[in-house]
Amino acid sequence: MGSIIPVVEKKEFLRGFLQHYELKRRECAWLLNYLMSDDELMERVHFVERAASTPKALVISATGVDTVPFSFHKFKHITTDAEKAFHDIRLNQTEDIYIELHFSNPKMYPPYLAVLEDNPYLPENEEIAQVHQRMAEDLLEASIKSFRKKDLHKRIDQALDALDHHTFMQLANELKELEAER
Repeated sequence: MGSIIPVVEKKEFLRGFLQHYELKRRECAWLLNYLMSDDELMERVHFVERAASTPKALVISATGVDTVPFSFHKFKHITTDAEKAFHDIRLNQTEDIYIELHFSNPKMYPPYLAVLEDNPYLPENEEIAQVHQRMAEDLLEASIKSFRKKDLHKRIDQALDALDHHTFMQLANELKELEAER
């Protein structure tokens, strides 16, 4: 997954975040600073909501919110050991890392909103994609049906002009069947 948020912006956000908010566990600040020290790693960092649904997630909390201080999720395995998370990140530098941050009033903190991305692993996104696909299919079907109707009207007119009663009846029946379809 390619990053749509520039690395510079992510680093700037994290620096400001670490200055404005005190994290519940200091190891989290150390882990975030490690990520900021490597531009290639930062390219693979994505700030999302509900990160636990992603293949590899860090969930980090600041003081003042009633959430778990830290958790690392990888393919349904969860640990609260920041050192294990660090080693996994260090050993698997080509994997995307999804970070969920908990702090007071995140929706009122513009730097956070600037780096927040859609979570591609949320089931709702799949459902929305399926709805959009069905709408596109319906539109395609309607377009094809409209084209066939116009073509039949044109051919019916031609049969009438040629006084071809047999072709007219055949095309009129086709048109009735087409209009009877859903």
